[in-house]
Amino acid sequence: MRLHRLDITAFGPFGGSQSVDFDELSAAGLFLLHGPTGAGKTSVLDAVCYALYGAVPGARQSTQGLGLRSDHAAPGARTEVRLELTVAGRRLEVTRQPPWERPKKRGTGTTTEKAQTWLREYDASAGSWKDLSRSHQEVGEEITQLLGMSREQFCQVVLLPQGDFARFLRADAESRGRLLGRLFDTQRFAEVEKRLAERRRAAEARVREGDADLLADAHRMHQAAGDLVELPPPDGKPGDPGLGEAVLAWAAVARSTARERLAVARCARGAAEEERTAADHALGQARELARLQRRFAEARKRAAALEERSGEQRRARTRMEWARRAEAVAPALALREAAEAEHRRAAAEEARARAALPDAFAGAGAAGLAAAARRAAEERGGLESARRAEHRLAELTAERAGLDRQDHADEEVLQEAGSWLASWEETRTALVRRVEAAQEAATRAEQLAVRREPARARLAAARLRDRLAGDTEEAQARALRSREETARAHEHWLELKEQRLLGIAAELAAGLVAGEPCAVCGAVEHPAPARRGAGHVDRAAEEEALAAYRRAETRRAEDERRLALAREALAAATAEAGDAPTRRLAEEEAELERQYAGARADASGLHAAGEELRHAEQERERRLTARQQAEVRAAARASRRDTLDRERSALEAEIDRARGDAGSVAARAAQLDARVARLTDAADAARAAEDTAQRLKDADARLADAAFRAGFDTPQAAADALLDDAGHRALQRQLDAWQTEEAAVRAVLAEADTAAAAQRPPVDLAAAERAAAAAERRLREALSAGDAADRRCRELDRLSRQAAASLRRLGPLREEYDRVARLAALTAGTSAENERRMRLESYVLAARLEQVAAAATVRLRRMSSGRYTLVHSDDRSGRGRSGLGLHVVDAWTGRERDTSTLSGGETFFASLALALGLADVVTDEAGGVRLDTLFIDEGFGSLDDQTLDEVLDVLDSLRERDRSVGIVSHVADLRRRVHAQLEVVKGRSGSALRQRGAVAD
Repeated sequence: MRLHRLDITAFGPFGGSQSVDFDELSAAGLFLLHGPTGAGKTSVLDAVCYALYGAVPGARQSTQGLGLRSDHAAPGARTEVRLELTVAGRRLEVTRQPPWERPKKRGTGTTTEKAQTWLREYDASAGSWKDLSRSHQEVGEEITQLLGMSREQFCQVVLLPQGDFARFLRADAESRGRLLGRLFDTQRFAEVEKRLAERRRAAEARVREGDADLLADAHRMHQAAGDLVELPPPDGKPGDPGLGEAVLAWAAVARSTARERLAVARCARGAAEEERTAADHALGQARELARLQRRFAEARKRAAALEERSGEQRRARTRMEWARRAEAVAPALALREAAEAEHRRAAAEEARARAALPDAFAGAGAAGLAAAARRAAEERGGLESARRAEHRLAELTAERAGLDRQDHADEEVLQEAGSWLASWEETRTALVRRVEAAQEAATRAEQLAVRREPARARLAAARLRDRLAGDTEEAQARALRSREETARAHEHWLELKEQRLLGIAAELAAGLVAGEPCAVCGAVEHPAPARRGAGHVDRAAEEEALAAYRRAETRRAEDERRLALAREALAAATAEAGDAPTRRLAEEEAELERQYAGARADASGLHAAGEELRHAEQERERRLTARQQAEVRAAARASRRDTLDRERSALEAEIDRARGDAGSVAARAAQLDARVARLTDAADAARAAEDTAQRLKDADARLADAAFRAGFDTPQAAADALLDDAGHRALQRQLDAWQTEEAAVRAVLAEADTAAAAQRPPVDLAAAERAAAAAERRLREALSAGDAADRRCRELDRLSRQAAASLRRLGPLREEYDRVARLAALTAGTSAENERRMRLESYVLAARLEQVAAAATVRLRRMSSGRYTLVHSDDRSGRGRSGLGLHVVDAWTGRERDTSTLSGGETFFASLALALGLADVVTDEAGGVRLDTLFIDEGFGSLDDQTLDEVLDVLDSLRERDRSVGIVSHVADLRRRVHAQLEVVKGRSGSALRQRGAVAD
């Protein structure tokens, strides 16, 4: 990486634009960056880092964004850093602009502009720059990838901070580890340590979880065994050795004891089953004897009850016989009842139909009523033509009403159009005047706008003139006071100088020593040295007066310069504003603004007035067209109205003839329809009544004949003897029940075993039941005990298998835990196998530190004339860990000692050698990217002349690798030794850069 050019604007202490030509500075290999404290030397390096990474180094990272802007910058100046460099064979230009507060373009106050970034590449074939990206993220990733270094690494290997490496030499192993970890990105090794520790904790948790499951199985086996085993289960903790084997041994004892209890329970169950069988047999015999005795007694009771109800049985049989005879008459009875009901309905319907007829049809038969209905229907058919005429008359009436409404609407259109058109000329004249007035106002506003800016500029110059006049008077007064003070200070200094010269003998006498020659006369004896009198002035008083005079002279020169600037600015303002008073100019400018605002307000209605005139002309055309169309429609409607009136008269005459005394033809048709319907209903009802009367007469004859043949005296007797289906079924069920009961009683009384049981004494059934219940209870207890013992054995077997399986699963887990724990302890430096207690990350960093020490030794031996060599040490310090020790070998004494014992100058060139060596190693780590431009920070003031020469020779030797080195230092001697210089000059309006090439001025 080689820097070519850096451009800074409004950045840090630089209020204006500054440029650095690194190609010119790097021509000699070494160049010096110097300037007073606080001038901005570090800000130049910050600008390089900010251009590349968008952030500044180290503790200054908090001053990002708005904090990077210079306090000396002009309000409208944009903060910008542009860096041109070559990296990886590509010439790039990076431009970054942080966010900044700029004045608002309208109104007062400020607004925040967003940060911007540009990346361009020089195309040698085309001889021009081409844009690559304007994305912050893309530019940052591109630069980081090309350099192969993070911002922290870049700040360490390019902007070599000597103070950090001096602390690095004296730091402990932990502090060195933090720095090296940032530079070499060994976080992945720390992640390995962390991952192994996490795996160790996870494996330990799984082992403890498995042991907890084993203990849980042991407690469940203890609960399943109850008080069967006297010894409690193993009382261990998860992770205890031998816990699984102890649990399995206790489980074997519990299973053996449970199987013994199961054998005893099975024997007791067999004896209880035999006892229960004998008791059940005895209970069954007692229950059978009691059943037979109860059966015989119940049969005797049922026989007595049947004997008492024998008369009722005979009457029911007689009733059933007459009901069967009446069933032969039932069809005739049903037919007669149906005919009678039908006749009643037909007679009622006939009476209802005749009630709706006029009195003239009261005695008419069915045939007369049918003939009258036919005559009314014929009259109804003749009204169809009149109905069509009536419908057409309604249509004509509606059309006539529509024509009247259209006449009314068109009349309103004609009146409205006539009224509007009557005022058209007056309206048009007013609108034309508005348009012309607005056009005149627009012309006047344009003329006034031309006069506004000069008036404003003259007023602003007048106000500036008034303000500068006051400032000039104040500056003139200050300059006068400064001249007077300078004159007094000069006179005071001359007076003191004269007094000191008069008393110089006493001052020289104060330095005389007996036996030593006098500086004036050379005598070694001093018999009468001069004495200091009252008011003696010494060298310090004279120099103090001289310094006061010089300060007064500086203030006078500054006040004179300010007075000249104020007068120059006043002359310029007066030339622009003239001699007119500011108040009169302000009044003229205000009046001009008022006239301009009024003209703008009047001209703003030009567009609206033009649009209104155009709309009014369109409205006139529309109303003229509407009036013409309304007149045409009115003429057409008059002709149509005459035609409708003639057709209406003809239709009204036809309808009057057809409707008769009814209100309308439709009403007359409805009357005839109703008459036809009533006459037709009455004729049908009369015919139905005659038919049902004949059918009723025939049914009465058939019923009398059927009753006589069935043996009944009258049809009513047959109807009384007849039973319905429900009554017949009930009587039949009663007779069947009597017969069934008689048969059942005779069968029970004829049973031999039932009669024999009745002869025996009553049985004691309760005693037999109590004996059987006791045997059943004892059997249930034996079965329950046996089932409990069997469940206990099965549960203990299951839990034992489960514990054995858990123990088998725990084997690989314990092996994995032992392996991972050993690796985690080894990488963490806590294992006994790790003799030096080095963590994995420290081990890797120790290898890097060893490379850095070897690279640094090459330059350190040259700087120290072969005396010192840096070596890496992995010895432990006290009880701490080892791996990142750094010692220096002194060739003069042959001893190895800690780097913290070096002196100030030795520490500087040792840290410089370490920084250069670290830059080489990190460069190789970053992929071998060439670093052709380096910066070295302060520290040269602690070196003597010889060591400084040797250090500069080492830095100068970097040119062999085509490198250029920038030295940041206050040391004055370096200004004589290094000819290429970049000076930072501090001033009240901000710092500035002065560049000088390798050839001295």
